[in-house]
Amino acid sequence: MTQNIKPTRTLDCIGLYCPEPVLRTRMELDKIATNEVLEVLADDPSAEEDIKSLVKRTGHALLNIEKEGNILRFIIRKIERG
Repeated sequence: MTQNIKPTRTLDCIGLYCPEPVLRTRMELDKIATNEVLEVLADDPSAEEDIKSLVKRTGHALLNIEKEGNILRFIIRKIERG
């Protein structure tokens, strides 16, 4: 299960609004190594679709999305682009 996946890095985007969460997620994915896992926390309602779209476009793996209250938690594995 994805609950057992330990993120390599956490990006806290709580309090930031479009387009900041998706831009920061993109920059953070560029910084981490292939197969590392990024956890993104956001409370912007548009972050869910924006980050899903980013992950699909860039070819990384969206392992999980959880919602607790108004906080979204994304777990993304960086996949080698080739």
